[in-house]
Amino acid sequence: MTNAVHVDRRRHRELFGRCDHVPVSLVVREMGVGEAELVIDYFHGSTPEHLELLGIDPARLPSPEYWRQRYANDFAKPIADRSSLLVIWELDSVPIGFSTADKIVFGKHAHMHLHVVDPQRRGSGIGTACVRETAKLYFEKLALERLFCEPNAFNVAPNRTLQSAGFRYVKTHMTVPGPINHHQAVTRWVLEQDRPGSDPPRSRAE
Repeated sequence: MTNAVHVDRRRHRELFGRCDHVPVSLVVREMGVGEAELVIDYFHGSTPEHLELLGIDPARLPSPEYWRQRYANDFAKPIADRSSLLVIWELDSVPIGFSTADKIVFGKHAHMHLHVVDPQRRGSGIGTACVRETAKLYFEKLALERLFCEPNAFNVAPNRTLQSAGFRYVKTHMTVPGPINHHQAVTRWVLEQDRPGSDPPRSRAE
C-alpha cells in the first residue's frame, strides 16, 4: 500500500507564507514504477546551466532507456533490497518535485536528493514542507537511524531548505557525490532518529 502524506490548507499557510497561492493540498508519497519518468525527464530536459548548479555532468547521465530498465529492476525488489527509493511531490494532483534516496543501508542510513521540477516553485519555500514529509517517509520505509543529504555547496536553495527542515550541518568538503556528478564542493547535512520509534525524526541540533 502506497504511503502518502497530506498537508491541510491551514498548515500550508504556516509553511508557505511566501507563496502567492495557497494550494489546496500537498501530497508526498512513494512513486510507482511508471512515475519514474518524471526523474528521467527532469534530468534530460534540464538546461546545462541548471545541471551545473546541481553539480551534474551531462555526459554521465544514463540513457532514458537504460534508466527506465534500471528502475524497473529495482522496483521489482522488496524495499529492503532496493538500491533506491523514489518519492513524488504533488500539489493539486500535479507533480511539482521529487526526491530520491540512495546509498541505502537498510535499518541504518541513506542519502536523499531533492528537486523541484516546476521552476516557478523554486525558492518559494515549498521545498521545506516537502523535505520534512519525505524524511518521515524515508525513516519509516527504510527503518533509518540517519538520513544524509549533500547538495552542491554553491546551490543556495537546497541548503537553506535542509536547514529549515531541521537537518543539522555536518561539513563542507570536496567529493564526487554520485555516479552522474562531477568533482565538486558539497555540504553534508544529517537528520537523526534520536531513539527507536520517535516521531517525527528530528535534528539533534533542535
